[in-house]
Amino acid sequence: MRVLLVLTVGLIVASAALAAEATPIEGPIIQWGPLQRGPVQIRNFGPRAIVGVPTGVAAFVGATAGGEANVPVAVRSFAAYRRSFGADDGPVSAAVQGFFANGGQQAYVVRVLPGDLPGSLADRTGIYALESAGGVSIMVLPEVDDEVVLAAAARYCEQRRTFLLVDPPADADTVAEVTGWRTVSGGGLRIQENAAVYFPRVLVHDPATGATRTVGPSGFIAGLYARSDRERGVWKAPAGTEAVLRGVQGLAAKLTQPEMDALTELGVNPLRELPGGGYVAWGARTMAGSDSEWKYVPVRRFALYLEESIDQGTEWAVFEPNDEPLWGQIRAQVMTFLEGLYRQGAFPAARPQEAYFVRCDRSTMTQADIDAGRLHILVGFAPLKPAEFVVLRIRQRVAPPQP
Repeated sequence: MRVLLVLTVGLIVASAALAAEATPIEGPIIQWGPLQRGPVQIRNFGPRAIVGVPTGVAAFVGATAGGEANVPVAVRSFAAYRRSFGADDGPVSAAVQGFFANGGQQAYVVRVLPGDLPGSLADRTGIYALESAGGVSIMVLPEVDDEVVLAAAARYCEQRRTFLLVDPPADADTVAEVTGWRTVSGGGLRIQENAAVYFPRVLVHDPATGATRTVGPSGFIAGLYARSDRERGVWKAPAGTEAVLRGVQGLAAKLTQPEMDALTELGVNPLRELPGGGYVAWGARTMAGSDSEWKYVPVRRFALYLEESIDQGTEWAVFEPNDEPLWGQIRAQVMTFLEGLYRQGAFPAARPQEAYFVRCDRSTMTQADIDAGRLHILVGFAPLKPAEFVVLRIRQRVAPPQP
């Protein structure tokens, strides 16, 4: 890779065509010309690498046997959870155990006291204790069905680019009951693109009695998401014959094919038993509704991944002038990131032009935006069919153009 520089009495000109292929340089380079009275800074034309954010880090919020309240604690195993929060058979414990059993590797747990949900953002209590926990991509409120709490959690997840997993009410044992819950209230989430719900409840072994008991499936699904992301990519649906739920002894209800079809249309993902044995997730719908462009879990989670990765990866631009050299660097940087995903099979397209596009120029910003240091990046990606783009708009604050 080459960068062509021409020096003429201290004037430095860079070839724009070669700039996008330049090797990244950390920090400005200071060059001294023979006729200069002071240093000249050469702006870095090499695209910085965007690193994809984690997608399998889950946060569990709820009541536990012990531990300090409203403090997010990082755990990497169920044994670590029990050391920090004690041994109990409550919903959070079962969800965390299901998460690690199904391939989860990192989680945060927040203990809340009765009545502390959703909590206070100002005081960082309840779900908002996660303000000090970075990298969370999945939130689980095990067996919480309070509409006010779930609605607040959904809003918070939207702000954080986090995906919410919801358990249906514990007393919704039949298809008719969960259908009624979904169509009448939906837990305050009748239309929510950043959330998904699974049915029925799952049966797990109860070591205290030696029998089985039913628990909400959200923690198991969070672990499945983490495993699927790691093995296949966040753009793949965590559903089908490969989406086996580990540690599950049975399901609280057996669904027929028409019942599964009806639930899927409502945005309720069915769990089913395979003919040869084993229990799997058999749907990948969000709670956004069948007419939404975000109706599929992998499409929505892939979009959240792209937004957060590009947002974090372009934060370096905050002190750069909002002008064409910066826009060129941004375009090259984001295109390189998307090309890497394309090579991994993230897009069902034969050509990159049908898989993604990036715009960052005067067509994405007004003159007022440019003068105010508002940088707008338009990213299109085709998650389902070639050239059928879903468009994301990512905003950064940068410096106004230099006079």
